[in-house]
Amino acid sequence: MSATSSTVTPDQLFRREVLDLMAYSVPDSFGMAKLDAMENPYLLPQSLREEIAHIVAEASINRYPDADAGRLKESIRAVTDLDQDMGILLGNGSDEIIQLLALAVAKPGATLLSVEPSFVMYRMIAAFTGLRYVGVPLTDDFTLDLSAVLTAMRQHQPALIFLSYPNNPSGNLFDAEAISRIIESAPGLVVVDEAYHAFADASFMPMLSRYPNLLVMRTFSKLGMAGLRLGFIAGSKAWLGQLEKLRLPYNVNMLTQYVAQKLLQHHDVLLRQAEQIKHDRAWLYDRLVGLADVRPYASDANFILFRVMHADQVFKGLKDRGVLIKNLSNSHPLLLDCLRVTVGTQQENEMFIRALQESIHQFV
Repeated sequence: MSATSSTVTPDQLFRREVLDLMAYSVPDSFGMAKLDAMENPYLLPQSLREEIAHIVAEASINRYPDADAGRLKESIRAVTDLDQDMGILLGNGSDEIIQLLALAVAKPGATLLSVEPSFVMYRMIAAFTGLRYVGVPLTDDFTLDLSAVLTAMRQHQPALIFLSYPNNPSGNLFDAEAISRIIESAPGLVVVDEAYHAFADASFMPMLSRYPNLLVMRTFSKLGMAGLRLGFIAGSKAWLGQLEKLRLPYNVNMLTQYVAQKLLQHHDVLLRQAEQIKHDRAWLYDRLVGLADVRPYASDANFILFRVMHADQVFKGLKDRGVLIKNLSNSHPLLLDCLRVTVGTQQENEMFIRALQESIHQFV
């Protein structure tokens, strides 16, 4: 009997790559110290919140937003010192930009390459768009295996390469010279994903004019605008002009544009918060180093990856004590027994350390 509109199922209609995916999961964090999603834990100053409230109240939300978001782009250009010769494309977070890039290169048989473990959306969006995905393993200490990446590039000829800098979930900056070698040898585009740029002292943004096949992507989510969902990519206008054809109309809404412009006028406030997070990161790392049976990894981001025996049970113990972090132990072989904690406020960090000690102690 043939299928009809009343009996057709997803198994019959959807691509196998989609059916095989697991949806991106966001756990309920109600009533918990939320240290699982790399958010800035600090509220804005009261005076700035009042300015934003006025902007929102006066916004003409009955109208469509500025389709090009030109004023917001100029604000971004000002705080990044981006050369006028370079273009900017805005996205609903960096996830949308990753998808635009993947859609643009998704010819039959095309390949997206990244390293592993890294940001899970590279692999997922490759599946969304029908690209072949190649993940090159990092070394045991999460450093870049340049030889393996170059070999994979020669073998698979990727149209698109993503490198997270610093890397998520390991938090480290890859060797800059190695990344330059990859860009120089790449047969296609290389995107350096600088989502955690605010917490690191390195960037490939100044290298855009040197490498025509380089694009640099950032998000403002980690800098205190996670709720606004705003990302951007910078690079040659020749590349970005083509990507604009794939960007959905009005993808950055009016409130995001207005509020982000105001916040970028007070960029110094956000940068001071980032400096505080870096200070708190050092405190948290030192405390983790001092705990028996815990191995933290040095981080240039706003989170710390650490390895601990009985990671699944420790993770549950933390949740039972009101602290939510990220359990990565079953996500990749190199992450066995690994958990990741976002740097929170001093109070949240202290609460996490106490809960971690208690959770580990139950196995002593």
